[in-house]
Amino acid sequence: MTSLKELRYKASRTALRAPKAWWEHRGLNDKDVLFASFERSGNTWLRFVLMEILTTGDAGFLNVNQILPEMGTHREMKPVLPNGGRLIKTHESYRSEYKRAIYLMRDLRDVMLSNWARDKEMGFSQYFDDGRGMDGYVEAFLQGKVTRFGSWQSHVNSWLDCPLAANGNLMVVRYEDLRKDTENGLAEMLQFLGIAADRDRIRKAVENNSLRAMREKEEKAKNSGATLGKGTLLRKHRVDKEDARFVRSGSVGGWTEKLSDTQIAMVAKYAGEALVRAGYPAGLPPTAHNAEPQQEELASGVRA
Repeated sequence: MTSLKELRYKASRTALRAPKAWWEHRGLNDKDVLFASFERSGNTWLRFVLMEILTTGDAGFLNVNQILPEMGTHREMKPVLPNGGRLIKTHESYRSEYKRAIYLMRDLRDVMLSNWARDKEMGFSQYFDDGRGMDGYVEAFLQGKVTRFGSWQSHVNSWLDCPLAANGNLMVVRYEDLRKDTENGLAEMLQFLGIAADRDRIRKAVENNSLRAMREKEEKAKNSGATLGKGTLLRKHRVDKEDARFVRSGSVGGWTEKLSDTQIAMVAKYAGEALVRAGYPAGLPPTAHNAEPQQEELASGVRA
């Protein structure tokens, strides 16, 4: 028997989500800044860090949406930016309602593996594998059939080509660059938001949201039994004991050891141009030694 969770999952990937997305975007104003990314790009980790920088409070799965709300819950939230605006999370492609934004990018292949890992744990990967296991899933992902937000390449292009990119109201941040130099990357983001960078506060926020710390926060939220659903003031992703792990390892370049040559070629065919445009290699880097992966191995990555 199909569960309610499965029905929601399937419905969110059909045309039924269009009016829902329109409804959730009500109430935006010109002072708001969108914190945008394709899902599984590191958005959760970065929101936790930014919340602690902006408020000096401890970020957790039960309070982050009170400060940095998800799209659809923003109307009831108070501004946190110096200009009186809100910093609002979205996974949508660019929309005309957006007037200023930070766009977080992460290599398609690590994003895809993170999606594969969670969908497999949740029993959803079978909807897309076409009987071919991970090969089928990879092709469906590249065709934009797996996530609610289409393909990674169309998402990236929508933001890089949007009017905000031309008028100075878009800041593009690569997840990989941010992991290499987190402190300076965050300082630049704060400058874009009109906030003075306090280096000590930045370091403390980063330390307080290490992989270990965030996993402890996730376990605490799960053990509390909190399942705040849509429509409540504290709406967030469901922290549910029956769900798979939300926080993974946030790896950079893990795909080089997990994707097969066939899968890497498939990525290059569908998204090579967009990858190069975003600053990533279209194929395997020269220094990488790719081995045929185990199809059952679960990839890692921080979900957004």
